[in-house]
Amino acid sequence: MQFLDQAKIYLRSGAGGPGAVSFRHEKYIEYGGPDGGNGGKGGDIVFEAVPGLNTLIDFRYTQHFRAARGASGAGSNKTGAGAKDLVIHVPVGTQVLSEDKEEILHDFTKVGERIIFLKGGDGGRGNASYKSSTNRAPRQHGPGWPAQEAWVWLRLKLLADVGLVGLPNAGKSTFLKATTNAHPKIGNYPFTTLHPQLGVVRRHGQEFVLADIPGLIEGASEGIGIGDRFLGHIERCRILLHLIDASGEDPIAAWHEVQNELALYGAGLAEKPQLLALNKIDSVDEETCAELSQALEEASGQKVLLLSGATGQGLDPILDQLITMTGRAIEKAQESSAQTEKIWSPI
Repeated sequence: MQFLDQAKIYLRSGAGGPGAVSFRHEKYIEYGGPDGGNGGKGGDIVFEAVPGLNTLIDFRYTQHFRAARGASGAGSNKTGAGAKDLVIHVPVGTQVLSEDKEEILHDFTKVGERIIFLKGGDGGRGNASYKSSTNRAPRQHGPGWPAQEAWVWLRLKLLADVGLVGLPNAGKSTFLKATTNAHPKIGNYPFTTLHPQLGVVRRHGQEFVLADIPGLIEGASEGIGIGDRFLGHIERCRILLHLIDASGEDPIAAWHEVQNELALYGAGLAEKPQLLALNKIDSVDEETCAELSQALEEASGQKVLLLSGATGQGLDPILDQLITMTGRAIEKAQESSAQTEKIWSPI
């Protein structure tokens, strides 16, 4: 399935149906009076977050969504049928933005989350509702309330527990393939990965979602190489796994470059818990590996794990630590959520 993380779409709810102008005509009833019914309500535009979706590709082929209009009223005081709501399914993690992208109108973070985005128009009044002591045979009626319409942007920010970051060709896709059921494209050249990939890691009866985003380059936070869109996908990650290529020209400079882009992008990316791993250790000798590891620890101030995604060396300790860190992050989020609910409780 192709990946798309942004789409612009047009939405229009259904207008209300017109009220009817009708008079009662029955045998032996000389003055039947007005009996025109009200029009039906127009359909709403509804967004719903559903499981099993991780792309907005469907919106590349369908950009216009129009709900149906309510049915007209009829004689015998019959109200017109209301139109069905138009339900638009989106992946969890989708944001609905205004046309100028300046305002986030809604953010879908839970499966089953559902909102009425544009309400359908109410039906118009039939002539029976205009009857009064001074107007016994009204002929006016309501045309139905108009529809609402809007152009909006949909932006997908993937929901994952752990996000893989690093420069291009750092071995992120190899790590994803070695630890999950995902099958990303792998090659010994930069920018093999062109869009985010998701996989599920299962270990010791536990599991977490791992996201691989395309490699970052200098200026990514400012949109170079659409890096700002890639960074947006790790905003929701609980943990970051930073992979450094041991066979690269300057692994220390590579670490600084990625950290700088995370800090420049903002949104708390630089403050997220990180695990640092020196990857592709099978491509350098032990002495070089030890020197690079020590230099990285001095530069970052944290322990550096050794890894070879290609051979599997060092995978188990990293996965065990990621499971532990993810569990702590989830507990912390739950405690924070419970505390917030307690603070705002009306009881």
